[in-house]
Amino acid sequence: MEKIPSFTINHNTLLRGIYVSRKDTVGGDTVTTFDIRMKEPNREPALHPGALHTIEHLAATYLRNDAEWKDRIVYWGPMGCLTGNYLLMRGDLEPRDIVDLMRRTFRFVADFEGEIPGAAPQDCGNWLLHDLPMARWESRKYCEEVLDVITDANMTYPQKED
Repeated sequence: MEKIPSFTINHNTLLRGIYVSRKDTVGGDTVTTFDIRMKEPNREPALHPGALHTIEHLAATYLRNDAEWKDRIVYWGPMGCLTGNYLLMRGDLEPRDIVDLMRRTFRFVADFEGEIPGAAPQDCGNWLLHDLPMARWESRKYCEEVLDVITDANMTYPQKED
């Protein structure tokens, strides 16, 4: 059985950052899957589910309305391990291509005030699981500590040694 590519990454040394998880061809277009890693796996506490759920709603709303990139957004959603999010975009892209987009997205979340889009019983399957203050805190931390000072080390997956 073939290994899933994400299982070949050394999660013990993976830094917070933006990574290309995979590239697929769909209907003649390249779709790039980004790993938007907000926490160092196995070395710091994972994101709280309520904060991650709120980040999902706010980031998806922002991305699907961004004037420059909205037509290339395929999907934004949380990782099951609660250490980040996946962003699928149409196009053969690299992490550097979307750093500014991620800065704007996470600043939007960090500064958001008001009602969370889609956080009502008729719109969301778990509408009570939201934590806006923590989503704002985590997003601000990610901007300041990662996106605003991003380096190649935050954009290149560490591979496992055989």
